[in-house]
Amino acid sequence: MSVKRCNAHSLRNPRSVHELRTARDFDRMLYSGSLEWRSFGCAVRSQPGSVAMHSGFPEAVGFIGSLRAALALANPSKIVALSTIGANAPQANLLNVLGRMEEAFSSLRMPVTFLRAAWFMENAAWDIAAAKGGLIESYLQPLDHPFPMVSTDDVGRLAAALLQEQWTGKRVVELEGERVSPNTLAAAFAKVLGRPVRAEIVPRDRWDSVFRAQGMKNPTPRMQMLDGFNAGWIEFADRGAHARRGSIDIDQAITTLLQAERARPA
Repeated sequence: MSVKRCNAHSLRNPRSVHELRTARDFDRMLYSGSLEWRSFGCAVRSQPGSVAMHSGFPEAVGFIGSLRAALALANPSKIVALSTIGANAPQANLLNVLGRMEEAFSSLRMPVTFLRAAWFMENAAWDIAAAKGGLIESYLQPLDHPFPMVSTDDVGRLAAALLQEQWTGKRVVELEGERVSPNTLAAAFAKVLGRPVRAEIVPRDRWDSVFRAQGMKNPTPRMQMLDGFNAGWIEFADRGAHARRGSIDIDQAITTLLQAERARPA
């Protein structure tokens, strides 16, 4: 549930917002370097990545401070900041970084919306190879428990819509698509691949060694985040009763992922 890059740019005009339909478009606009800072508003993506894995998140905190200073200087008319479910969780975990971003941006003078998105369905891209072999390993557990998820396409569409809204002060907008269990995810893969696929729990006592083998120096924040989802203390207020809803379900998301994977040059 991490993003490798962090950056911010504003949108030049309302027409640009209408063109911002998916999270991939969102990233292209943020990272293109071709947009101006003023006039309409500012879309900010600041997600925990590898810099957030040290105790106390010093690199991420430094980046957030620099980003806040840049926003204060640029003075866009409004800001939509991509945050996450669990940003307000008091327990220590990886997503605390986004809580610190929200805290820092709350003292800005302009209106700010914190878009707290659920677990990205597109994280399942990491499971494609395993699914083709008939077995996906799950750190989310138990296997029949549904977790709040959303497609990144829905995130991009809502970000575009929010930038066209008028509001005052600071507000939180939650977004989820549907609740998906690991078993449901496996079934979605099976449906699209046309072969049996099942999910299997990765025991927690293996997490540290697995993550370190993947190159992670400090797996603890990630493990704490997973604990939060599994134990239920990373959750939307009122279990998402007041969250906005995405339109893409897990079957559609998996179909799109596999189509993209098949279209990729060998």
